[in-house]
Amino acid sequence: MNVDALLLWSRLQFALTACYHWLFVPLTLGLGVIMSIAETKYYRTNRPEWKRWAMFWQKLFGINFAIGVATGLILEFEFGTNWSNYSWLVGDIFGAPLAIEGILAFFMEATFIAVMFFGWNKVSRGFHLASTWLTVIGATISAVWILVANAWMQDPVGMTFNPATVRSEMADFWAVAFSSSAVNKFWHTTISSWVLGSVFALGICAIYILRGKHKEFALANSRIIAPFGLVAALLTVFTGDTSGYNVAQRQPMKLAAMEALYDAGESTPEGKTADGKGLGLSAIGLLDCDKLTPLAEENQDPFVFNIKMPSMLSWLGTRSTDGYVPGINNILEGGYYDQNGNQALSADERMRRGKVAIEALAAYGEAQKAGDAAEMERQNAIIQENFDHFGYGYVQDKADLVPNVPLMYYAFRIMVGCGFLFILVLLLISILQRKKSAEEFARYRWLHIITVICIPLAWIASQAGWVVAEMGRQPWAIQDMLPLNAAVSKLAPANVMTTFIIFAVLFTILLIAEVSIMVKAIKHGPESHLNDVEQLFSKRESK
Repeated sequence: MNVDALLLWSRLQFALTACYHWLFVPLTLGLGVIMSIAETKYYRTNRPEWKRWAMFWQKLFGINFAIGVATGLILEFEFGTNWSNYSWLVGDIFGAPLAIEGILAFFMEATFIAVMFFGWNKVSRGFHLASTWLTVIGATISAVWILVANAWMQDPVGMTFNPATVRSEMADFWAVAFSSSAVNKFWHTTISSWVLGSVFALGICAIYILRGKHKEFALANSRIIAPFGLVAALLTVFTGDTSGYNVAQRQPMKLAAMEALYDAGESTPEGKTADGKGLGLSAIGLLDCDKLTPLAEENQDPFVFNIKMPSMLSWLGTRSTDGYVPGINNILEGGYYDQNGNQALSADERMRRGKVAIEALAAYGEAQKAGDAAEMERQNAIIQENFDHFGYGYVQDKADLVPNVPLMYYAFRIMVGCGFLFILVLLLISILQRKKSAEEFARYRWLHIITVICIPLAWIASQAGWVVAEMGRQPWAIQDMLPLNAAVSKLAPANVMTTFIIFAVLFTILLIAEVSIMVKAIKHGPESHLNDVEQLFSKRESK
């Protein structure tokens, strides 16, 4: 069996499924809030047009929601099929939040989404509004537990390793559920999804304004969507900053790769830069790919050009303008001091200690077979002492500990750059809607064209964010505990390649179908949708 080929195809298949799934999830979360706000307006004003408009947003939500569920289920199954060693090692921990997501959140969504779609004119307006909001809350709760599981892969806490079963076991559920990584990931991911939903909805309004159709709908809805999206975008900046600080504390290699920072110089025992100058955050730069080899003498400055914001990297990573943030080479070589005054171990030393833990685990198994309790206890002590480095024992070359630097560097700046563009567009729309009349606002064609262009950019930014989060963790399936080469299932590479091709074709067909249905619904507009529904109800009543 070709392990490299197996690992490549398994990673490609999981990445394919995750990327397609993430096309639908953020729109579900964002559009869900917008449709709920629109129905709330209908409930408070009892104006029939808001009912039409709420139903229109709900129709787009439903189209997107169905395909998102399908891809999400496939994604969860792939943990067992393609990553069975991972599932065996941490199934007791990883399975808990996924089980809660399925039992609590999914059933909550399924129950109230039926009332939301089929309860018009059958239940009271108040109960229907509650069902709409509870559908959105259920979808958000679903995201909570999935993101808790993902955050644990980035920051494995609240667990103990049992050498008798060779499994990690839950020691503190609340530590897993409320770790700083989980809290940061939930808020940043959810709120950024609200931004995507707002940009998507405003783009539809802009299309209607440019074409001179459904202008009353477009102007009224953009008036409530733009402020919501603006607040969400500003909160995304704040949660992104706290996420960056969290990454600096727990995944320094990820932050170093995001910045293409190879050598940060010396540090003091207090975790400050030795020269007292803060490290600058790269605003925009161009990498020289010939100078990106770790530990090579010529790679001290891998940039063709680099515009920095002075001391901002130090502030992001340490909350101090002269705090020390290690570069890629510093992490591999060790010896620097962190903010707690601890001196970092080199990658070589961590690999050595990881091999000690793996050898002790094998010796524990032999002692267990022989019934030698004393030897089991001795080997377990060695395992626990070195378990923080366990995963490094499977690493063959310390260069493998470095993620894809160009991909990380550019993906991060695409995400941030698009985010600030959205803030500017949302701010302009919010101000002009307040300051100008509806007719005057409609004449800003350049702004509406930019708003339409922002629709695909919102998905590009969202996907770039997940690239940073997941590729930055490489080569780890679980940070410092289990590398991908030890997590993958023993399968024939050809089988994984075949299913990859099948999924690629299937997902592409589903995406084309969803886009086609969505475009058709948008072309018909909100008024035609209500007419269809009213005709359906009138036919039922006549029968």
